[in-house]
Amino acid sequence: MRRGVLLVVVGVMVVLAGCAGAAPGDSTPGESTPENNTESVATTNGTVEVHYINVGQSVSTLIIEPDGETMLVDTGHYNDDGEYVIDYLQRHDITRIDHLVTSHNDADHIGGNAAIIDYYETEADGVGAVYDPGIAASTQTYGEYLDAIEEHDVTLYETREGDSLAFGAVTVDVLGPPEPYLENEARNENSIVLKLTYGETSFLLSGDAEDDQEAYLVERYGEQLQSTVLKAGHHGSASSSSEAFLDAVQPEAVVVSSAYDSQYDHPNDEVLQRLSDRSISTYWTATHGDIVLVSDGSAVSVQTQAAAPTDPGALRDGDAVEPGTTGTVTERDRLGGAGTGAIDSGGSDDSTEDDDDETTTENATLAVAEINADAEGDDRENLNDEYIVFENTGDDPLDVSGWTVADDAGHTYTIPDGVTIGSEATLTLRTGSGTNTETELYWGSGSPIWNNNGDTVIVTTDDGERVVEEQY
Repeated sequence: MRRGVLLVVVGVMVVLAGCAGAAPGDSTPGESTPENNTESVATTNGTVEVHYINVGQSVSTLIIEPDGETMLVDTGHYNDDGEYVIDYLQRHDITRIDHLVTSHNDADHIGGNAAIIDYYETEADGVGAVYDPGIAASTQTYGEYLDAIEEHDVTLYETREGDSLAFGAVTVDVLGPPEPYLENEARNENSIVLKLTYGETSFLLSGDAEDDQEAYLVERYGEQLQSTVLKAGHHGSASSSSEAFLDAVQPEAVVVSSAYDSQYDHPNDEVLQRLSDRSISTYWTATHGDIVLVSDGSAVSVQTQAAAPTDPGALRDGDAVEPGTTGTVTERDRLGGAGTGAIDSGGSDDSTEDDDDETTTENATLAVAEINADAEGDDRENLNDEYIVFENTGDDPLDVSGWTVADDAGHTYTIPDGVTIGSEATLTLRTGSGTNTETELYWGSGSPIWNNNGDTVIVTTDDGERVVEEQY
């Protein structure tokens, strides 16, 4: 009965949405798949944030593109009814979900669907559309999810391979599930698989895809699967992240989302060994907490709540971080761009001791000179009037390359390489977008950062040393 409701609703909504533009499912199969994207890499402006929320034995991923459009993929476990996800979204001032993607309809992935739809449709700015692979489940959680869609008249798309989702400056390719479905419509093996590309960086979200869907993806796309970051399939289960799949994706980092004391032994030792054999840095929500990846189109800043081992063989040596734990994230690594590894902000190798432009920090001090958290008019319409002014109160120039600026909610901006603040000079960081200069930088955020009712400005060096913590 529930599956019938889903198919009827999907069919109606796709027809209606088609009047307003291309809807998922309307494209010719394969026309938007990666191997047919032959255009050069688009120029990027601003940053994309990918948040892997710590939700225990489950998964939920929030993506925010440069103009502030949002996508939420999965919503956590049914045991907590989406509580951790809603709290996280509220802490990060997410007032609307433009795209709610259900990777598949197992209750540990749609646990918060109904609660999130209800909350955003009644107390916030709504849900733009829901995307579903179209395979029903006979659970109360699934029924409540459909009831919420029907009650609030939310657009629902059945989403399959070859569809595309319009998501601002980010290219989103839908690589699964295929037509026809795999494995007699097994839900895991027919997960919605997304590849998100921004400039030269990309993120592969594989749901709970297991060996059969991974094998299909490798055969169908091959090297087109290559991505900067991979979310490990099925919470790090041994049935996912196969050798062939990892060799095709060639990720620089892998994110695992599962509980610290997983009853399923996630992540499995076999998977960790495969990752270790390939020297892939691995981040685990159970020990790193919330994980936020920030891409400027050429490099990805990896930021986590806790400092924990990333060597797959030592992953379990980290301390547990309970779901719902609050706190800022700190940059731990940087992927892509000039290479993988910590940012080197020490200047060029050919500098000399008598170089007049050499920057030192011995007699330089960074201070917050001004905070303008409340922009004139509507903050969202005037983002560049929300800003922080930093001042070097010391006698020497201060090289702040690779330093991070963060707030209490965990929003983080990484200062580009080559930025120096002269003695008694200032540097203004504006929230919106623009062209960086010697005296002004632009966060590239599509929504306000600084809380008008009080917040904390936190500045951390590229070595992880906190040098400013200014409350207002």
